[in-house]
Amino acid sequence: MATDPRAAFDRLVAALEAHLGAVARDRTDDTPAVVAATSTLIDAFETYDEAIYDAYGVDTPFVVYDDTEDDEEIEEEDFSDDDLETPEDDDLEDDEV
Repeated sequence: MATDPRAAFDRLVAALEAHLGAVARDRTDDTPAVVAATSTLIDAFETYDEAIYDAYGVDTPFVVYDDTEDDEEIEEEDFSDDDLETPEDDDLEDDEV
């Protein structure tokens, strides 16, 4: 059974409010309250995203990434000095324009 988009939206708004409250109160991202609020927010967003797609065939413009996967995938050797832009590079581009 598909989730009602309005109900999913209301749950997402409530999760956003709870997340804001937890972050404003704790001012860090690793307290149990903020971790729980973040998890609830992710679940609410994913439910909303699926409900919108199921009901209307439209994707939301957001993607939720798992930080643990990103940290493991990005390694120092993935980057070279050529990937870094120097201040001199900025000056050259400005002069050319």
